[in-house]
Amino acid sequence: MQRVYITLQGDNKIAIHNLNSETGKITHQEDISTPGGPAPFAISPDNTRAYIGLRDDNVMASFDIDESTGALKPTGKIGLESDPCYVSVDNTGRHLLSAYYGAGHIAIHPIDEQGALGGAPTEWIATRHRAHCAQTDASNSYTFLPHVDDSNAIYQYKFNDKTGKLTPNTPAIIEPPTGHGPRHYAYHPNGKFVYFDNEQHSSVTAYKFDSVTGTLEAFQTLSTLPDDFTGENSNAQIHMSPDGNYLYAANRGHNSIAMYSVKDSTGELTPLGQQQSLGTPRAFGIDPTGKFMLVGGLDNGDLATYTIESSGTLRHLNTQRVGNLPMWIHITDPI
Repeated sequence: MQRVYITLQGDNKIAIHNLNSETGKITHQEDISTPGGPAPFAISPDNTRAYIGLRDDNVMASFDIDESTGALKPTGKIGLESDPCYVSVDNTGRHLLSAYYGAGHIAIHPIDEQGALGGAPTEWIATRHRAHCAQTDASNSYTFLPHVDDSNAIYQYKFNDKTGKLTPNTPAIIEPPTGHGPRHYAYHPNGKFVYFDNEQHSSVTAYKFDSVTGTLEAFQTLSTLPDDFTGENSNAQIHMSPDGNYLYAANRGHNSIAMYSVKDSTGELTPLGQQQSLGTPRAFGIDPTGKFMLVGGLDNGDLATYTIESSGTLRHLNTQRVGNLPMWIHITDPI
């Protein structure tokens, strides 16, 4: 049995569900009241603490995770200068990274020995507006900050996990082709490649990742849409299967999940088509075993469950009501 955390910004709560890792059945456990518009969500590497951005109130909150039930107990709260659209925890569990769409910033906040937030940011760095994602690589030495829409850039940073400080890499900024708008990214588990989805271009771009210098080099871009689609679309989240064999990106407009197989030796992507899904699928998650995918639809507050087949394609199992504005879906093994 695995735990599923779903932030529901429209209901000001976090819904905790249980996922049967054999059948894919989802059962509701409880709701945690979280005023302030909970949206981006992250868990510490040891699965004992959670961190949530409250976008309506410009606040970041920390929680302890109950070992037996998975319930969340508040441990700290800090005010922010803007609303965070993405949060992640570094590999040591001592630093919280966050990106700010409206303010155009990246931040690092210290996490104390009890896993709580409470201090001033270690870093609060202005970038271009519409920054959207920040997470460290496997070595915990680098991070990237993509910017969507007209900002259209990826900032490259060196990260010091002892101090929490960021240093611009060389080059400090990558300029993708006009109109791409890189939004989120996923590291390949082999440490050689990073994949970005391009919000405005409705595409994914594969980058070679130099683990020595911490820099990126693009080598392939593929559409997330079928050739005959002519409507409006934008990409949302992007996730990779735990084994690195498959990559998925959400289409808002076409309302589907784009699917790709990944060649381990070269990082090259091969399109597997699109799985039709819910209205405006912003958030989705893959369970740690790589068997199931959960997709949240903003339009109706639904949650769809899919089996990830051996081919990498998706097979629909069930759709159920989950709540208003599912903004983040995180699936984790119990402590």
